[in-house]
Amino acid sequence: MFSPRTRHVSTVLTALLCVAPLAALADWKPEKNVEIVVAGGPGGGTDQLGRIIQSAITQHKLLDVNTVVLNKGGGNGAEAFLEMKLAEGDANKLVIGTNNVYLLPLVAKLGYQWTDLTPVAAVAEDDFILWTYQGSPWKDAAAFKADLTKNAAKMRIGGSQSKDVDQTLSLLLGQQANTKITYIPFKSGSEASTQLAGKHIAANFNNPAESLSQWRGGQVVPLCVFSQERMGYTQKVTDTQSWADVPTCKEQGLGIDQYRFPRTVFMPGGVTDEQRAFYVELMRKVSQTPEFKTYIERSALAPTFLSDDELVSYIEKDRERVTPVFKQAGWLRE
Repeated sequence: MFSPRTRHVSTVLTALLCVAPLAALADWKPEKNVEIVVAGGPGGGTDQLGRIIQSAITQHKLLDVNTVVLNKGGGNGAEAFLEMKLAEGDANKLVIGTNNVYLLPLVAKLGYQWTDLTPVAAVAEDDFILWTYQGSPWKDAAAFKADLTKNAAKMRIGGSQSKDVDQTLSLLLGQQANTKITYIPFKSGSEASTQLAGKHIAANFNNPAESLSQWRGGQVVPLCVFSQERMGYTQKVTDTQSWADVPTCKEQGLGIDQYRFPRTVFMPGGVTDEQRAFYVELMRKVSQTPEFKTYIERSALAPTFLSDDELVSYIEKDRERVTPVFKQAGWLRE
């Protein structure tokens, strides 16, 4: 017969044995170097984000292991996402992308679906701006839309890549103007901005950072931002204007309340909940560092942090929003 004291000790030991494995899992952390795979080429916005994340981790010693950034931008980033699928179960890999991670499979057969990967976090969102060249005949976005309705064939609009976020926005704007827009794809937003500064196109869709130097140089002009509210950055960018001075496209009657894309972090599929939770917390810590906050403000990004069910819901709603647009354009993969 066990005494009451013996039975109590036995019960406590049993409880501790049950809790110990869970505690061990909760304390999971990578024991070898972490690869940060960038779904884009060197120097682009996705690459900059990957390197800011690496810098914040290193500067603040957020990991006990080293990190290495690898660029794999082939196929608009599909190369990087396919690598993540093939690395199933490897909790020492992260991939930095945008909404391309979950939209690309809608328009091309790529060998992966976004559900093959593990979403970790969205750490920021990019606003999009309708830009025109300095000295153009359009004083505001309302005038641009009115002219677009009548003269779309003569008003070529540029952007980064084809069947991607910029061209999607051109389709949405074309629907609002009841016309077909002539879209010119360039290799990057930077190239699209250069072409606009040279007056080779009438307008482009760029995020703020992609056209910052041309705006400061007096070569391009922001007509409106595709956001529900004006941007919150009040520090002057040019001699007379800040980002907060750019009106919303909704104010200008373009009929598109908001158009953004997220900056996302994913892991391979087949990882554990504890491993995913570790990286969610790591990205949360990164987003709170001074370096990351400076990056957000310098790039005029919309501060955002989404994870878990909130992130999955965001992804599903975004896919639902663009699917009919892709179908109407003939992009949707059957």
